[in-house]
Amino acid sequence: MSILESILDTLHFVRYQFQMKEKKLKEQNGNWKRMQFKNNKVWIQTDEARNPLVKNGKILIKYQLNQDYEYAVLFQNIKPLDASGSTPKKKKSKKTRGKKRPGTILPDNAVCIFTDGASSGNPGPSGIGVLLKFGEHEKTISRYIGEATNNIAELEAIKVGLLEVRKKNLPVRVFTDSGYAYGLLALGWKAKKNQEIVESIRMLMPEFTDLKIIKVKGHAGEENNERADKLAVSAIKKRK
Repeated sequence: MSILESILDTLHFVRYQFQMKEKKLKEQNGNWKRMQFKNNKVWIQTDEARNPLVKNGKILIKYQLNQDYEYAVLFQNIKPLDASGSTPKKKKSKKTRGKKRPGTILPDNAVCIFTDGASSGNPGPSGIGVLLKFGEHEKTISRYIGEATNNIAELEAIKVGLLEVRKKNLPVRVFTDSGYAYGLLALGWKAKKNQEIVESIRMLMPEFTDLKIIKVKGHAGEENNERADKLAVSAIKKRK
């Protein structure tokens, strides 16, 4: 066999390996296509012809392909990515350098932590959901924590979120829909129960230069809070 034939055989083999890998990845991912939803990159469900699979004006989306749950959103809010495969950049307001959120104004460089806890039975099998966002970066945590109450799960989610932050000199904003957790950590309520976990969070808080706990209304359609809730519920469903 000549050197040229050997090189051609190698190229054919590499091409075959690439095609098989691409086929396997497609089978794993199913019919999903990269688009944008509210200036966030998402995956939308498609049919075999790669056309959006719309039912009753809504379509299923995922933020990450490996997550085991989807969100049903209005198809009219789905937009294509630009030519570079990116989402359009938001224009900064000239009036303020902060980003507005319900009930607060966020610094541009804030680390946002959206937390939620869930308990099936209260007490019962429990899970936590944490969504961390910093600029265009994000990380999700869906973790089963065993038998616990809903209050413990809410507190544990906050604790886990805070422990994930490495740069404690950045502004950090923790969003929770738990009035119980908010009262203990932001209003100074005395902990009559769950003293150990409450104290452990209170010991963490002074490590941050600029930390605020913010109360949000639960199950009111706030996207990031709903995602945290899904992560918490999913953790219970996936427990072994």
